[in-house]
Amino acid sequence: MPSPTFDPLAEIRDDDDPELDVFVWGTVFLDIIMTGLEALPAGGEEVWADGMGSCPGGIANLAVAARRLGLRTSLSAAFGDDAYGDFCWETLATEEHVDLSRSRRFEGWHSPVTVSMAVARDRGMVSHGHAPPLDAAALVGTPPRARAVMADLAPDRPLLGEAEPTWVEQARAGGALVFADVGWDPSGRWPRDVLDQLSACDAFLPNATEAMAYTRTRTPTEALYALADLVPLAVVTNGAEGALAIDSHTGEEAVTPAVRVEALDPTGAGDVFGAAVVVGTLAGWPLPQRLAFASLCSALAVQHFGGSLAAPGWGDIADWWHHVRDGSESDSYHRSLRRRYGFLDDLVHGVPVGAERRATATIARHVDVEGFPPVDDPR
Repeated sequence: MPSPTFDPLAEIRDDDDPELDVFVWGTVFLDIIMTGLEALPAGGEEVWADGMGSCPGGIANLAVAARRLGLRTSLSAAFGDDAYGDFCWETLATEEHVDLSRSRRFEGWHSPVTVSMAVARDRGMVSHGHAPPLDAAALVGTPPRARAVMADLAPDRPLLGEAEPTWVEQARAGGALVFADVGWDPSGRWPRDVLDQLSACDAFLPNATEAMAYTRTRTPTEALYALADLVPLAVVTNGAEGALAIDSHTGEEAVTPAVRVEALDPTGAGDVFGAAVVVGTLAGWPLPQRLAFASLCSALAVQHFGGSLAAPGWGDIADWWHHVRDGSESDSYHRSLRRRYGFLDDLVHGVPVGAERRATATIARHVDVEGFPPVDDPR
């Protein structure tokens, strides 16, 4: 039986609203995650992992994160007709309830695969794949109406079309907010003209290293101010140091510390953070609440292994808040949590009993935000 759902946008929905909250395009990988390794294997060496799990990865991390947070999510991607493609399609469509009406199966196309090896709270990855049979323009066509789309900035895949509008520009012209991220530049050049694409965006959410590299600045704060001149909502994530943001539309500026967490696997944490920012922005929350909520969701994700598997649902969020709010801890850190996340009281009040939680898999671990009981704790 499907878990009861919670809709964070219920109070603002209207009959004339788009059917979708979020639309994304990208590449879906089959992720195979090996856990419990003491070290990566040396040449010619065979090592055994304590645990293993499989799940859709790549752009699926973002789609699953958004869907578990209650957003009506649609994904456009190419899927192979092999067993890997079957698994990813079935998991996303049937188990995660992601709309795949803009996705296609392709005969004879090999599904992309990533093997991720978690070692000492870091990871190494090996991937294999081929270019999809159709590019974004051909696969997406005219994008469906949505409240928001999420896209990546890339030198070889610009969001701005020269001859014809890209699917992102079409979506924005149709009323969608465009939330953008950017990936690591292995060339080390970090071309600044990539940021020219921000003229087609409403929000930009890079990490601190990426933000400083592209803006040629020395600190995350300097990078934030540079980006705030280019895009209405600028957010810079800074790992264990938290996150900072400026919303030029509302005139708000916010900084939030990270939630203390036993971080085991950062895979997909940025996608969870981005999906949470979209939730708060679409719901009209104040910037400090949006930033705090996104930081919490990413903290809940990194405490478990495995990308989309680890993305939290509203059941996880409600569990965490009830434990923090009702806990006996009186130190300054926990008092700060209660102040910072007091806005969750009204939200989780409407979360139904048995609401969706992160997926259970062979890679699950009884590790949580500091002080949070393991999943088999009777409390």
